[in-house]
Parts: sequence; structure tokens; C-alpha cells
Amino acid sequence: MRQQSIHYPPAQQPVMCQPETKQHALRQYVTTQEPSKPSHTPKGLSGFALKYLAMALMVLDHIEYFFAYTGKVPLVFSQLGRLAAPLFLFCLIEGFTHTHDRRKYFLRIYLLSVVMGAIQFSFYNVGYALVRPDGFFPQNQMLASFAILLVVLQGFDWCGRKKWGRGLTAILIPVCLPYFAAVLMSAFQNPAWNFSLNLLAFTLLPMHSFIMDGGTATLLFGIVLYLFRKNRIRQAAAFVITCILWDILRIYLMAPQLGFADYFTTAYEWMEVFAVIPMLCYNGIRGQGSKSLFYWFYPVHIYVLYGLSFVLYRFFS
Repeated sequence: MRQQSIHYPPAQQPVMCQPETKQHALRQYVTTQEPSKPSHTPKGLSGFALKYLAMALMVLDHIEYFFAYTGKVPLVFSQLGRLAAPLFLFCLIEGFTHTHDRRKYFLRIYLLSVVMGAIQFSFYNVGYALVRPDGFFPQNQMLASFAILLVVLQGFDWCGRKKWGRGLTAILIPVCLPYFAAVLMSAFQNPAWNFSLNLLAFTLLPMHSFIMDGGTATLLFGIVLYLFRKNRIRQAAAFVITCILWDILRIYLMAPQLGFADYFTTAYEWMEVFAVIPMLCYNGIRGQGSKSLFYWFYPVHIYVLYGLSFVLYRFFS
């Protein structure tokens, strides 16, 4: 049987690919399959950049805090340090909002605050030999302030999801607890009872009004930053207004005898308002850095600086 030849119409004629055509097709395939890369890096400061900036400002602040007795540390160290706490607070809000494990996020801060609180409590009761001769010792409980705030923020989150019972409980208990404790301490004038209550307040059950480093102010500013977090401009405006009300108007009402110059030499907590500038520079990107750095750096640098101040004190006394 004779095999018939097949004739294709011009439009259906098979075309044999030339080597150049094959190479072109391969290059086109590889190009289309390559993952797209961002055209540019977002401008501004990443989350880690803000943390590193806050850490640098915190070190300046604590150098003045621990070595002010020497008379050699310029006041500007402390004035610049006013920006550190709000920046850390801003990063805490971002971390709480975006973390995948809020329980772990809270426990890291809380457990470290318990250890530092126990050390501070020991200075009051058993560690007299470690107190500097002028009676000074570190009272840095910012992590305890953060732990209290995280509980309250979780309460706001639950309320936002209509879990009113859990939400209001998580908000009201941390806010009202110190006032309830104060009533108990005044009602029961018992040294053992007061000792136990104070131990709890410094360790397992921190209370915002008992904390000198942060405390109620951290709770207030943290709530404001959290509630306005979805709009950066409004968040910044709310932060500035809160600074004016808390750091200027409140101080003026409590100490009307202060003059204008005193707000630059003594009552300069209001300078934390300038933290709004790096906050507005935040680009919404986490950035690259060590997650655990702050957790060990914060207590280590405090006790190292205090130890140095303790040793050097005899040369300036």
C-alpha cells in the first residue's frame, strides 16, 4: 500500500525551530520564571532601626542617670534620653500587633521583669551592702511597665472582637489593682502583710502606680499609641497632645512655681515629644536584626553601669 503524502495549507505548515529560536525561547522562559524583585527599598526607618536608635539614646540617658553625681556628664545626655522610652513603646505596640505568638511575646518581657523586680526589691531589704554609699540603687522597671501594658492591650483586642467579659477584665484589673492594694495596705497595718504585698508588686504582680520608671505614664501613652495605630498621622498627633497634657499641663498644675527655664533643666520630660519624628519615619518594615538583643542588653547594661558607678563613687565622694 502506497503511503500518501500530506500537504499542509500555508497557515498549518509546521515550522522547524532554528537554534537561535530555541535559545531565544529558553531565555524568555527563564526570564518569566524568575521571581520578581522589589524595585526599590522603602525609605525611612525599619523597626530594628528604631530599636537601635532607642537603645543608643537609652544608654546616654543611663550614663547620666548613674554618673550624675560626678558632675561630669552633660545634661543633654538625659534630655536626649527622653526619646528612648516612647520609641521602645512604639516598637512594643508594633511587635504586639504583628507577632504570631502573643503569649510568648508577653512571657519574655514578664519573666525578665520579675527577675529585675526581685533584684530591686532586694536592695530595699537584704542587699544593703550593694547600695551605693549615697543611698542610690537602680530602679529600672520599664519591662514591668511593658508587661502591664501588654495585658491591657490584649483586653482592648478582645473588646474589639466583642469578647467583652475577658476584654474588660484584662483592662480594669491592671488599671485598678494598685488602688485596691493601697486600700489593703492602709487597712491592715501589719509589717508582714505589707512586706508580702510589696514583694508581689515588685515581682509577680507589678502595679503601674508603684513603678518609678514608666509606670502610669507608660500605660497611658501605650494605650494612646495603640488606639491610633492604624493611622500614623493621627497616632503622632495623639502622642503630641498626650505629651502636652501629661508632661506640661499636669506638671504646671502640680508645681506652678516652676519657671520657664525649669522646663529645660528639671522638668524636661516633655522633650519626649520629639520621639514623634522617628516614629513618622517608620516605614512599616521589620528590618534585620537580633530579636533577643534588647532582652539581654537592657538588664546587662543597667547592672554594668551601676557596678561602675558604685566603684567610682569613692573617687568623687
